[in-house]
Amino acid sequence: MQRLLPAFPALFVLLWSTGFIGARYAMPHAEPFTFLVLRFAAALVLLAPVALLAGLPRPGLKPALHAMIAGGLIHGLYLGGVFFAVRHGLSAGLAALIAGLQPLVTTLLAARILHETIRPRHWLGLALGLAGVGLVILPKLDLDPSLGWITLGPAVLAMISISVGTVWQKRFVGGLDLRTGTALQYVGALVPVTIGSFLFETQAIDWTAEFVFALLWLTLVLSIGAIFLLLFLIREGAVSKVSSLMYLVPGVTAVMAFLLFGERLAPVQLCGLALAGIGVAAATHARAPKEAPPLG
Repeated sequence: MQRLLPAFPALFVLLWSTGFIGARYAMPHAEPFTFLVLRFAAALVLLAPVALLAGLPRPGLKPALHAMIAGGLIHGLYLGGVFFAVRHGLSAGLAALIAGLQPLVTTLLAARILHETIRPRHWLGLALGLAGVGLVILPKLDLDPSLGWITLGPAVLAMISISVGTVWQKRFVGGLDLRTGTALQYVGALVPVTIGSFLFETQAIDWTAEFVFALLWLTLVLSIGAIFLLLFLIREGAVSKVSSLMYLVPGVTAVMAFLLFGERLAPVQLCGLALAGIGVAAATHARAPKEAPPLG
């Protein structure tokens, strides 16, 4: 297990990036909040028996509530906000640009609330990563001046929600077993998307093979696999460093879209991916401990 730990950040970025590809397959067949209700409910149905059968101690009311709040922020409000904004006219490029502010906001919150030390190298890495994200999405950036808060508001709310949720997870939920904590997160995540589904949607679903595959993929690989990796990384490391990994997602997604859908992959996007990689490397670099001087 220890040998695999260095590969966890790269594996997380790869899995997380497939979420945008899976959403492309799913969205033509269901409205976003309705789809997220199915996805979160399926993840909860799979995770709850695992936590129960493992004989894990039941968490107290306060830790359980903290886990549900984190889930409502990281999953419910974040994904719900992004999906709602894109469905109502916000370009994917602008949504990605707004989401790209998340590592910066998370770092500011982590420094203020968790008292994490943010070194100049880390700030430089964050700046390079944000610039790289900008280059990746530049060819698809559509700045429509007619867009209002009906689209921009949910996207900004989503970015703030995942930033606050990440810090909340580190501050209040780190002591819970990952299986129990993740199951409780999906209880919390179901609250905002269920409300959104009943308020804004018809709950109509087109049960095609493509939709079922997307639902299974996003549930098993994203809502369970990638989220377990994210929560593990948050528990084991600095929140500010973990959040910087998000800078790699737009570039990796662009490469996947090129391979799967034949979408254009411009040279400037490859340069952006490389720049984001340099930024993440700078932001996550850990100084080697100084060797103690020899005795005598």
